[in-house]
Amino acid sequence: MSQIVKRQDVPKEDQWKLEDLFASQGAWDQEYKLVKDQLGKVSAYQGKLTDAAAVKACFDLEDEISLHTERLYVYANMHHHEDTAEPTYQALSEKSKKLSVDVGEALSFITPEILSLSDEQLDSFINNSDLSKYKFTLTEMKRQKAHVLSKAEEALLAQVGNISQAPNTVYSMINNADMKFPKVKDEKGVERELTHGSYIQFLESDNVEVRRNAFKAVYETYGKQKNTIAATLNANVTKNIFYSRARKYPSVLEMSLYGDNIPKEVYTNLIDTIHEHLPLMHRYMELRKKLLKVDELHMYDLFAPLVEEFKMDITYAEAKKMVKESLKPLGDDYLNNLQHGFDDGWIDVHENEGKRSGAYSWGAYGTHPYVLLNHKDNLNSMFTLAHEMGHALHSFYSDTNLEYRDAQYTIFLAEVASTLNEALLMNYMLKKSENDPKMKMYLLTYYADQFRTTVFRQTMFAEFEKIIHERAEQGDALTPQELSKIYYDLNLQYYGKGMVVDQDIEMEWARIPHFYTSFYVYKYATGFSAATSFAKQILDEGAPAVERYLGFLKSGGSDYSINILKRAGVDMSSPQPIREAMDVFKQLIEDMEKLTN
Repeated sequence: MSQIVKRQDVPKEDQWKLEDLFASQGAWDQEYKLVKDQLGKVSAYQGKLTDAAAVKACFDLEDEISLHTERLYVYANMHHHEDTAEPTYQALSEKSKKLSVDVGEALSFITPEILSLSDEQLDSFINNSDLSKYKFTLTEMKRQKAHVLSKAEEALLAQVGNISQAPNTVYSMINNADMKFPKVKDEKGVERELTHGSYIQFLESDNVEVRRNAFKAVYETYGKQKNTIAATLNANVTKNIFYSRARKYPSVLEMSLYGDNIPKEVYTNLIDTIHEHLPLMHRYMELRKKLLKVDELHMYDLFAPLVEEFKMDITYAEAKKMVKESLKPLGDDYLNNLQHGFDDGWIDVHENEGKRSGAYSWGAYGTHPYVLLNHKDNLNSMFTLAHEMGHALHSFYSDTNLEYRDAQYTIFLAEVASTLNEALLMNYMLKKSENDPKMKMYLLTYYADQFRTTVFRQTMFAEFEKIIHERAEQGDALTPQELSKIYYDLNLQYYGKGMVVDQDIEMEWARIPHFYTSFYVYKYATGFSAATSFAKQILDEGAPAVERYLGFLKSGGSDYSINILKRAGVDMSSPQPIREAMDVFKQLIEDMEKLTN
């Protein structure tokens, strides 16, 4: 499918089957009416959640409403994503979003009301056999109780909610709407628009002048806005400190980790263990310099291709075959469910006019997961297929083994299942390339760069967030100069003496939108490390490790994330999984060095 077609021209076998969610628009309308009717019943429980029978009935109704709302929302928005210009599903998407807001408001009294009860009453609910289905929910509510304020204080914080969005909103407007970059000449000397989207393409050029000019143009533009962007980042940090102190947390970091019940050591272990292994990163930078055949390696060389263009044409049919072959270590049950996903309308495969870009896995409890792709016949698209089917199978196993409420897994766990599939696919591809040095080097550089960007770079971001929040909590001013110095010094530390850390990179902190979703980026590095550890165990041990891993997939969100991983054999409260990931990175570097000598 070399040209972009209209939605109606996409073959049915390459489209997902949304009729598995709702057979018709009429069925969707009927369920929408049902939710509206159910919302009228919710208020009957307000002020009455004082005994186990009332709590159970209220939770049951909450689950029923939430599940129907999720189904309505997913169906409407996935149809909208098929062709975002199509007005019928634009309207349906908006209708589903408004319903979600109404549902959230109607159910909002439940948690505060239960938390107003005494610890003794909560304990009696937790130990009540009639409420066994909701034991984890109630246990989690009790854990959160220490940080829930009085009704009047909670109402005040709720009113502050819209104001608290301001730093992110203002930054987004500066970064996406107002920021204009100069034009940059490409390899042919043609001036091209420099945008957020095209920036990495410029950095991937094999022409050093193109890379350098794009790099300097971006950071000079951010430099002109440094005072304003520093003020927005400062405002975000101040907001975080306000909430952490209002809710009686020791620090912003601990507040951010508390929701998922992640010990602070998980965060600090990640940073400390990556520090131990920075010599590997420095070694990789030396290797990059050698492969690029340059006297100096600059920050704008980090995305430059390390090997001559190696084109891998992989059709969708071939991609499915190779993904399935690579996942054989996960056993027949996993493979059968994977094939079920390939064959039975889980996946929307190709790009069409108006289709949402990128890829995702989504769905609603009670039916199979769905995967949106925009497949191109290349290596990256094959890895995307493996990645998204990892998410899909995680949801499939969670949903088929758990009640609705317990099946919802955390973001902390989400990237583990997807990244594991990529690790097994890479292992398979590397074995296939043993007699093809060019292909092997291409794969090794592809994988090594995943370590650089997902583990090292995200950990550096996580350390930057930790430093600036600690400085602010101590009363220090976060001036643009101070932010730039902290960020520049981290780059020196992470990339080492073998690299020229260009002064311009000190402004990169201004380009990272993740800093407005504070203390989130570490999950990329921990997820990648946990997946790498799982892959090693599965390939080394076989069946026992597979059984543990499938147990992880089936656990959904039925316990705290750290406990679910630990039971499956990956203890993220220790440095071990990160060290195992670093062992894999070390092996990649050694294999690349052998091929270059």
